[in-house]
Amino acid sequence: MSGPEPQSTDALSPAALEQARDAALSALAAAADLVALAAARTAVLGDRSPIAQARKAIGGLPGTEKADAGKRVNVVLAVVSSAYDARRAALEAERDARVLVEEAVDVTVLPDRPVGARHPLTTLSERVADVFVAMGWELAEGPEVEHEWFNFDALNFGGDHPARQMQDTLFVEPVDSGLVLRTHTSPVQVRSMLDRALPVYVVCPGRVYRADALDATHSPVFAQVEGLCVDEGITMAHLRGTLDHLATAMFGEGIGTRIRPNYFPFTEPSAELDLQCFACRGASAEPGGEPCRVCSSEGWIEWGGCGMVNPAVLRAAGIDPERYSGFAFGMGLDRTLMFRHGITDIRDFYEGDQRFTLALGQEA
Repeated sequence: MSGPEPQSTDALSPAALEQARDAALSALAAAADLVALAAARTAVLGDRSPIAQARKAIGGLPGTEKADAGKRVNVVLAVVSSAYDARRAALEAERDARVLVEEAVDVTVLPDRPVGARHPLTTLSERVADVFVAMGWELAEGPEVEHEWFNFDALNFGGDHPARQMQDTLFVEPVDSGLVLRTHTSPVQVRSMLDRALPVYVVCPGRVYRADALDATHSPVFAQVEGLCVDEGITMAHLRGTLDHLATAMFGEGIGTRIRPNYFPFTEPSAELDLQCFACRGASAEPGGEPCRVCSSEGWIEWGGCGMVNPAVLRAAGIDPERYSGFAFGMGLDRTLMFRHGITDIRDFYEGDQRFTLALGQEA
């Protein structure tokens, strides 16, 4: 059996190694990018490169010559490897600098596609607040998990009032904790009377909760806004003027309001606030008028409740009803937004459809 084919030792001559080194350095320097550099590395340092062939040829030398030949080959290999590393570092730096320029992102440029909008209920809530802040009122907020005293007792709800039953109110377990999810934003009014110096002029927007089934006109969670004014000499005339101003701000000039007698535990006298139909302006209720789907041809739409603050509520807050009087009102923001835009299903507000939010978010 014959042994392995002997390797030529010509590749180990000083002239051959010098030529291999110079050729390798030229090839590495000529590489214009990292792809070309990888190909050049294979050519000058790969298994079939002149340097690799020289290393293989060391085995064919007599033992006394192997050490010297190995040193010469290693010197060339070190020079070429160092040149490769330096060239790769230079090309990577060039690539990174180029990428920073070519792939730069201008974060100030608006994207071509819609990026969403604020929820229309949020926008409307702030618009209502702006109306009252412009009149010198203050914005007031309170907790959504509320104590029964603020939600019912301080507002003159008797212990057996139907609103306190579990079919209407969402209680926080355990049931005897005395905590509820607030059923209206009226507790904020009580807190305002307790915390603020008189006179008090506050508007109170926020979420409220009722044990209602979800359908086209009812939701267990909805938005509400209430207002409270407590000062000396306040009358129903001040209430009417305030509500007329709010209706104009929400629905435009010329919109009419009316109040009808009603009952609420926390106001006396109490009234229901009706809004003149903004679609037909009441014409559908006139003889021969065209039918109106918005108001069912009645000419008026129920908007909210209002009235003079019950003296019992003032006393619960430590206010002398003989000296001070006040008015309060409240209406649903969902209902107001439905009126403004002809929305027939309250569930549209809570289903997260971006098309709905985009359509109304800037118009609320």
